[in-house]
Amino acid sequence: MPKPPDTPIPSPPSVSPLSAAGDRHFDGLAEKFAESLYGGVRGELRLALLDRLLPELLALQGQPVLDVGGGLGQLAGWFAGRGHAVTLVEPSGEMLARARESLEGRGVSFLQAPLQVLPELAPGPWPLIACHAVLEWLADPRAALATLAGRLAPGGQLSLMVFNRDALRFSNVVKGNLEKALADRLAGKGLRRRLTPISPLTHAQITTWSAELGLEVRAVAGVRIFHDYLRMPPESDADRAALLELEWRYCRFDPHWRLGRYLLYTLVRPETPPPLAEEPGT
Repeated sequence: MPKPPDTPIPSPPSVSPLSAAGDRHFDGLAEKFAESLYGGVRGELRLALLDRLLPELLALQGQPVLDVGGGLGQLAGWFAGRGHAVTLVEPSGEMLARARESLEGRGVSFLQAPLQVLPELAPGPWPLIACHAVLEWLADPRAALATLAGRLAPGGQLSLMVFNRDALRFSNVVKGNLEKALADRLAGKGLRRRLTPISPLTHAQITTWSAELGLEVRAVAGVRIFHDYLRMPPESDADRAALLELEWRYCRFDPHWRLGRYLLYTLVRPETPPPLAEEPGT
């Protein structure tokens, strides 16, 4: 009796494919996301620095907060713990389920939606919007910033954190990826399990876009300005504490903040729009 042909084993479905808009969502990657970004020293540093920076960079008065791309809910929990009513918006159902579980009973409301539909589902105006580590995962980050700006109330604040393209280049050079850095092949593709953003951003882009959208840059800081360039990660509690103090001491000083893995901004919509420039000859 002839041996039946082997049945081909189907390939597993691609993890976290790009959305129709070309954005990177994180369904199927919540566990990796949690372990990679928050399961070690770098996640501890990011949260510890935000805990210190946000009260300095923002005028916090218990106002409602729209947390866009809120992921696992760490930032929403931080605001909720300080008396803010938080609406967490997240496109990934898996990430949102984890956030619901961790924030149960904290007074946070949840909305599963991508950033692009905020004008319909959460139009505002909002006195405070947080959007941390989101724009770098979108195909059109400039349009996304415009959408966020349009949701701000006059005098409203946008706490924006983005993945720093210049730091990514420096990190690649430190690792010996010289040709990759020379060719500026820094962005990820967003099609596999790697967590390199598809649209890493520069400080110049943020300042230019903000000016075009009528937003003022009130403050900027670098998050993880030293950690990602260490040859050996800190092992002892004393070393981790020393690293945190170094990060804190220099995170707002030029030139150090410019090489933070993330750049943290406070952008404000002025109470009164700036006057229009006069036409030549008037």
